[in-house]
Amino acid sequence: MASGVFAVLDDIAALMDDVSVASKIATRKTAAILGDDLAVNAEKATGFLSSRELPVLWAITKGSLLNKLIIIPIGFLLSSFLPITIKIILVLGGFYLAYEGMEKIIEYIFHRNKKGVEVIKDNNRSNQVEEKLKIKSAITTDFILSIEIVILALGSVLEAPLGVQILTVCIVAFLATVGVYGVVALIVRMDDAGYKLIKKSGSTGFMNAIGELLVKSLPIVIRILGIVGTIALLLVSGGIFLHNIPFLHDFMVNIPDMLKSIIFGVIAGSFAVGLMIIIKKYWSLLRKPT
Repeated sequence: MASGVFAVLDDIAALMDDVSVASKIATRKTAAILGDDLAVNAEKATGFLSSRELPVLWAITKGSLLNKLIIIPIGFLLSSFLPITIKIILVLGGFYLAYEGMEKIIEYIFHRNKKGVEVIKDNNRSNQVEEKLKIKSAITTDFILSIEIVILALGSVLEAPLGVQILTVCIVAFLATVGVYGVVALIVRMDDAGYKLIKKSGSTGFMNAIGELLVKSLPIVIRILGIVGTIALLLVSGGIFLHNIPFLHDFMVNIPDMLKSIIFGVIAGSFAVGLMIIIKKYWSLLRKPT
């Protein structure tokens, strides 16, 4: 009986060792997309009243966890029975990310009426609706990025036993959510941490200087994240096209992949924005009373 228990424990230890090795490999392969995920979601989670930042971030985090609970089993099923559908879903998701990225650029160039970061200022009904829309947009973007993370993690362990595959993908998905949104939470609370340091230091000394640095740095960090997040959207979308459409992968072989990803992302995003403008105009004409 004892030998049977030890044999089971030995099997579990061996399994966890395999999972640990596989998780390290999968994490390395998804590191780039996790960096993009951080930039995109940090930009998405900013622009709220200080008292609403953590509740909004928690709502997005719960949505992200739900996304992965949906994506992981579907990803395993599709990779086993209909692998072609994964590429189709990724490409469609790539168009969505490219659309979001180019829409931000076009909005900034042609419709920029306000300077700085637009903040939801109060809790009236219209701003609650706006907050929900921003949360929904962040969760939708996270869904597309989560598909990419899960597929990359799954692709790195396809040769491993099924148990190792499942545990590895779940670990990477969990780390992606906790790690990314944990860092985002630290970023959006920089100013509060700074104010506390200033208050405790009595507005003098080294701690006061650190506090003032944190407070003054937050707007700069938010602006940088906005730029990086937009570039990340285009890079991720272009990378999806590059790695899932053979013609594009073999096109312009002398150009670095990062530059090609940006080019494909901009082209796809411009097409998607133009298509949406046409659809919206056509839809408004249909809704007009005759």
